[in-house]
Amino acid sequence: MSCSLHSGKHVFQDQRKTPRKVYRSKAMLAIDGQAPVIGKTSDVGTNGASVSVADPLAVGQGGQLAFDLLVEGSFVTINTRVKVSYCIFSSGEFKVGLQFLGPELAAVTALARFMR
Repeated sequence: MSCSLHSGKHVFQDQRKTPRKVYRSKAMLAIDGQAPVIGKTSDVGTNGASVSVADPLAVGQGGQLAFDLLVEGSFVTINTRVKVSYCIFSSGEFKVGLQFLGPELAAVTALARFMR
């Protein structure tokens, strides 16, 4: 298992370089070579998202993430390649940080509008 356990004494240092907005939505995460799993987004930014899943993932693993983002009253499906940047066990689930890899222009545009 490559996730770190989150204890009350350990303070997780946020490595993100861009702001995030809280956003809770169902998400489908398909890590390469594994069956897709359903998770929940907890926050989203222009370069990545945090998703809670039942099982741990290894940092560096690649896959595909899909979720619907509410932008200016309409849902836009974000479907992009991702890479696992962190994995922490917290409150009975694994919080996984995902970095977007080369999202399509429509996704980039929707994420930028969402972040305004």
